[in-house]
Amino acid sequence: MSKGYLTTHVLDTYSGKPGSNIKGAVYRIKEDKKIKISDFSLNEDGRCSTPIVNSNDFEVGQYEITFYCGEYFQSIENLKKPYFIDEVVIKFGVNNDAEHYHVPLLVTPWSYTTYKGS
Repeated sequence: MSKGYLTTHVLDTYSGKPGSNIKGAVYRIKEDKKIKISDFSLNEDGRCSTPIVNSNDFEVGQYEITFYCGEYFQSIENLKKPYFIDEVVIKFGVNNDAEHYHVPLLVTPWSYTTYKGS
């Protein structure tokens, strides 16, 4: 059985384009402690060229992805601080570490949505 991994894709629905150069971090939550697994920066397609958690680090448990969207939107639009949407934090569980988990994000300076992708 092959090991799973974690990917993401961010679309800037305000501008109608991929969320290129959005930075983020992935954490595993164990016993109420956040353990950083990786930092990432999205490419021009709003994706990473490699999984944000590879199969060696992917296991059953709780995870958190933080997307630094406020600094991204400030770079393309003159927003006043504090930003309405700054850091988008998505907490989710993995119950099968043999699957590919994909966590997409659709984001504007004023809203966001996510889902379990494929």
